[in-house]
Amino acid sequence: MIETPPLVDQYCHGVLRTELGLGTFEAQLVRSAGPPAAGTTFFDTQAGFAVRRWCPPLLGLEPHCAPARYLARRRELGAAEVARRLLRGSGVGAYLVDTGAPGDLTGPGELALAGEAEAFEAVRLEPLAEQVADTSGTVAAFLANLAGAVHAAASSAAAFTCGAGPGRGLAPALSAEPPGPGEVRGAAGRWLGRRSRGGALRDPVLLRHLLWSAVASGLPIQLHTGPGEPAERPDPAGPGLLTDFAQATAGLGTRLVLLGGHPYHRHAAHLAAAFPHVHADAGAALGRTGAGAAAVLAELLELAPFGKLLFSSGAGRLPELHAVGALVFREALGKVLGGRVAEGAWSWRDADRVAAMLAAGNARRVYRLDGGG
Repeated sequence: MIETPPLVDQYCHGVLRTELGLGTFEAQLVRSAGPPAAGTTFFDTQAGFAVRRWCPPLLGLEPHCAPARYLARRRELGAAEVARRLLRGSGVGAYLVDTGAPGDLTGPGELALAGEAEAFEAVRLEPLAEQVADTSGTVAAFLANLAGAVHAAASSAAAFTCGAGPGRGLAPALSAEPPGPGEVRGAAGRWLGRRSRGGALRDPVLLRHLLWSAVASGLPIQLHTGPGEPAERPDPAGPGLLTDFAQATAGLGTRLVLLGGHPYHRHAAHLAAAFPHVHADAGAALGRTGAGAAAVLAELLELAPFGKLLFSSGAGRLPELHAVGALVFREALGKVLGGRVAEGAWSWRDADRVAAMLAAGNARRVYRLDGGG
């Protein structure tokens, strides 16, 4: 039996406070541009099957119960009680919460209370800049206030996170050098004009400026990987914007954590192996693959050093996804590491030690959650 300490969920969002019907629940269950095809349901996905496997027992139902029965029980208990049961049943001891997601979501404090856990904030850079823009009348005031906001956030948050990355249309922000002052002022002026009409921050120059400001703070930075770079690169130090950014930030004291959702986890693992300051997420890719999670975890363990992999659920909005992420991770960890022991390749002591690293130890070290470096 593989033993782990309480998990550190190193990347997640808050959960919805509202009651959900069948359609709205399904809309949160799977990332999709629209509803399921006519005559089908998003419960018939790996994520849907995982929810039906792991979550009903936490609400007093049998595993694999029908979606209608599950949702009826959900309404019977109420959103707050459902969140409390699912979060506390997940075995998570600490959350790093990206507070930049839209919607009426619980903040770190509420998530901590519901889950009887610690919670730390991962400050999303784009909403931070948007908040500053809305209270700054000029370009000069905006840039001065932005510098102050980044500095203030770094003093209390556990990490910065940014939507810039391959596959999100923002990859040019991952430049190997910061933009010049004139370039930043010009981009700020253009964006502030658009912001007055409701324009979100997607300017690559300002995102570069934000990212390099975050690098200067020394706080860990979470970055998204995706289809903009090869998922399987023979030479992980070869060309590519994410690789270039990793090379440019090496030796500066800032740790990068790559949030590599399936199937882009391979490239994140390659980069974690190639650069001392780069780490890779080893959890969010698992929750979405459900019963296939053990194979994905085994692949990550083949590609990256064990001290570079961190668990996360990558969950948000539905507490079911937080619970599934954690419980699927534990099951996959038990299968993979227990299998190594059964084969005689590993000792139980080593398996438990590696399990503790992935579950919590690596995240506590990278984010200095216990006050260390």
